[in-house]
Amino acid sequence: MSIQWFPGHMVAAQKKAAETMEFTDVVIEVLDARAPAASQNPMVKELGAARQRAHLKILNKSDLADPKVTDQWIQYFNKIPKTKAIAISCKKANEPKKILSLCMALAPHRGTPLKPLRMMIMGVPNVGKSTLMNAILNKRIAKVGDEPAITKQQQRHQINDHMILVDTPGMMWPRIEHEHDGYLLATNNNIGKNAYNEEDVAIELGAILLKQYPELLKTRYEVKELTFDSIELLEFIAKKKNFPLRNHLPDIEKAAIVLLNDYRQGYLGKISIESPESRKLRLTK
Repeated sequence: MSIQWFPGHMVAAQKKAAETMEFTDVVIEVLDARAPAASQNPMVKELGAARQRAHLKILNKSDLADPKVTDQWIQYFNKIPKTKAIAISCKKANEPKKILSLCMALAPHRGTPLKPLRMMIMGVPNVGKSTLMNAILNKRIAKVGDEPAITKQQQRHQINDHMILVDTPGMMWPRIEHEHDGYLLATNNNIGKNAYNEEDVAIELGAILLKQYPELLKTRYEVKELTFDSIELLEFIAKKKNFPLRNHLPDIEKAAIVLLNDYRQGYLGKISIESPESRKLRLTK
């Protein structure tokens, strides 16, 4: 099943972002550290490249990601010209404060009252842009919530006499080219729930966890050996949680929600659901 999600308001947001890009010096793209490549919006790359803008990639939610894999992604992105990548967690108050100085370093010709540094924050929905914006401004400006597409309109903020920051709505793109990216985005709650089946997404997540993080599964669900596939993993969780049977079968729908929530909230541990190597292998198949 291919997952696609492109609400109507994003068409206008895309057009407005293209107009604002003309007057932007640094693009701040917020990614989910657990799946940085899948959470890259190709339109952001295209808009920035067309104007030759410097690019700061923020791998947010790094507190939930596998630190070894995050380091690999930082090295990967830092090889791209005019690009700087860092990993942060907005839960740590000091980390977002690095961003303005990094933007200044990427556009040293700007940053004066006559030529203020103009920055634009972009990213897919529910990746933490609003939380990051509030942290940078040190006040609650943007509405925050654990669901995609809360911010609907672009907002401009004058930080001081030599810095301007524009916040954009979370934007998807018209068609997700690689099917697995849709599952990764849904796993990280970057896509509206009406666009995917939670059981299907949990089955994909389970397959990744069984292969990459079996010890974390054993610890969380108190099992000595993992001798099953991802569907059987959901059945095991359903039985473990004593969910009522549906048609004499384990309720894997509820189990799917449990697995997704345990992953999203970090209850399983620090997990990255894609690495530079896994992505390379997947795209070459």
